[in-house]
Amino acid sequence: MPRAWKKREELAKADIDIAEGEKRVGEQVALIERLANHGHDVTEAMKLLQNYERTLEEFHRHRQIILTEIARQEGPEPQNPLTS
Repeated sequence: MPRAWKKREELAKADIDIAEGEKRVGEQVALIERLANHGHDVTEAMKLLQNYERTLEEFHRHRQIILTEIARQEGPEPQNPLTS
């Protein structure tokens, strides 16, 4: 399998990881709101949210690294003369 295809597969996986990470962050925010509204301590839930957010940032950085590698391997995208 050519390297470019492998990188494209990695990019697709990174996009899935980001989508799942964003979902987890949203679910954790909603949970924290429910817990707080019912008077529960949210300290540990907030720590977990921060962990999710840091992980999501890493997913975004990893995605950018993959995009940079794809651009290096394939060269810049050709410009469309009709839109330039």
